[in-house]
Amino acid sequence: MIELVGFDGDDTLWHSEGFYQSAHDEFEQVIGNYVDLGNAGLRDRLLATERRNILLFGYGAKGMTLSMLEAAIEITQSRISANDLHRIIAIGKNVLAHPVELLPGIREAVEAVASRHRVVLITKGDLFHQEQKVASSGLADLFHRIEIVSEKDDRAYRRVLGEFNLAPRQFAMVGNSLRSDIAPVVHLGGWGVYMPYHVTWAHEADSDFIDHASRVAQVDSPQRIAAAIEELQVRAAA
Repeated sequence: MIELVGFDGDDTLWHSEGFYQSAHDEFEQVIGNYVDLGNAGLRDRLLATERRNILLFGYGAKGMTLSMLEAAIEITQSRISANDLHRIIAIGKNVLAHPVELLPGIREAVEAVASRHRVVLITKGDLFHQEQKVASSGLADLFHRIEIVSEKDDRAYRRVLGEFNLAPRQFAMVGNSLRSDIAPVVHLGGWGVYMPYHVTWAHEADSDFIDHASRVAQVDSPQRIAAAIEELQVRAAA
């Protein structure tokens, strides 16, 4: 039986990716003063830089900002001015300072699940920024445990399950990313509730995971999460 339910943070509990997309748009405006955006392949080059730097900088706004600075210097062949580099830093600071806005109905959804299962928040990214978002969300009191990890992979989920002394089949994860929230848990033998967000970072969308219908339930809103967990509970019992 499912005893523990994990919730992702960004774009599952609160809005996030939209702020990063706006930052990328502002970045393009800065770089557009130096190169022809139609021929620069800017988004792809920035994404490649971010992917290259994940192991060094991790996920989040700080890593994005450092990658934007590096990409800006490379794409403009070092012609970018100090003033525009400062503008890029300001773009990153704005992402770090954005308010936490919960998805409509998500608190009630977590409360409904928590009334029948233990719940844990498992989110990845910059420690300081994620701690700040958790504190500002007003949701911290609902969770038995809050885990901020550098990467969501088999190792991270195994560690969390070990701390609760649970087998993977006793765990379900709720999230918007097949790559980070669903695939690793299902591969371990757990369960997934996939709630797509309206926009997804290309790195998170890059997944070869095939929806295992028997172990994954897809929902279109927080209001359906609790029912999806109970549907998976029935499957687990069978």
